[in-house]
Amino acid sequence: MKVIVLGAGIVGVTSAYQLAKAGHEVTVVDRQPGPALETSFANAGEVSFGYCSPWAAPGIPMKAMKWLFMKHAPLILRPKLDMAMLSWMARMLSNCTSERYAINKSRMLRLADYSRIALAELRAETGIAYDERMQGTLQLFRTEQQLDASAKDVKALAADGIPYEVLDRDGCVRFEPALKHVRDKIVGGLLTPKDETGDCFKFSNALAAKAEALGVRFAYGTTIKALDVEAGRVRGVITDRERMSAEAVVVALGSYSPLLLEPLGIRLPVYPVKGYSLTIPIADASRAPESTVMDETYKIAITRLGDRIRVGGMAEISGYTNDLGLARRSTLEYSVTDLFPGGDISKASFWSGLRPMTPDGTPVIGPTKVAGLFLNTGHGTLGWTMSTGSARLIGDLVGGRQPEIDAKDLAISRYG
Repeated sequence: MKVIVLGAGIVGVTSAYQLAKAGHEVTVVDRQPGPALETSFANAGEVSFGYCSPWAAPGIPMKAMKWLFMKHAPLILRPKLDMAMLSWMARMLSNCTSERYAINKSRMLRLADYSRIALAELRAETGIAYDERMQGTLQLFRTEQQLDASAKDVKALAADGIPYEVLDRDGCVRFEPALKHVRDKIVGGLLTPKDETGDCFKFSNALAAKAEALGVRFAYGTTIKALDVEAGRVRGVITDRERMSAEAVVVALGSYSPLLLEPLGIRLPVYPVKGYSLTIPIADASRAPESTVMDETYKIAITRLGDRIRVGGMAEISGYTNDLGLARRSTLEYSVTDLFPGGDISKASFWSGLRPMTPDGTPVIGPTKVAGLFLNTGHGTLGWTMSTGSARLIGDLVGGRQPEIDAKDLAISRYG
């Protein structure tokens, strides 16, 4: 078939590659001049198959109230008269129950584990390099209360057969030797050894080149105006340059997906939650992490990417704004220098991106009420983690094949 993929971020590029492998004629449309120049550009670098949890969890409403008054808060809320924001927040709160958390986490782990297999196979078949490491994620606890609270995650990991290890202070230092300098600041950690790290921007560009070699056309610098729908079926896409015809369209526009779908009466509960990152050149490798350390107190990931450290995190609910707040930079700097002192943060580059979040944390993958129109969006902080598995699902669904894992509860129909 002739298929158009909207969006050239990590999810769009992996989708295009998978569709081209299946023999479709694929065009990717993006307003940017190249792949992965928005949310996929400088994310935290985690490929978190095990460290994979919904933000909507029991106790989060109370924690959120506390976070709003912290100097280095993981959550920043800038409320406004925005019905999409208010509706999204209300839906998220409704998912903060033990029952909903278990259901949503199980969905996420299923897709993440499928992506782990898909990424390994893709890496083997393409040989692409992206500063990848396969050394796991260490969720680091500074208090006994945090360590005790991790029991619910341990239970979910065990139920889904995801390898894990609960570490004491000495175990954390053995896994990440640079933590020996701050050992008194930590009490323990949760290690998910199958997690990986890597530069999402490098990966996306390398895979885009492979996709082009398979015949994928990339229409960069092209603004998407509307979907062309006739008699309940998608016929193509209208851009600022031309009308493109297609038999199927995959919307992988992240936070901007709902804006394109709303005129069709498709209510997609995806809202932008801004995250920030620093990229710091490594001055002393002995004082840098080997893999990813997740600072549970501030919800900040500190990741080794080749000769750099990527420090990413925070959740700012402020709509479609992408300004760089200096207060957010100070939080990232505080976390990384507190756990890995000795780096030169004066040479760090500062970035922000809009994560496409659903209220339940699970992406939206599958068909819509419009024939031929498919969604692959709403991955939140886990687009890099879930991209390869999501691409396989969308490839099967567009091609009319039965997916290898259950995908029915990932579709937009779960929202009624």
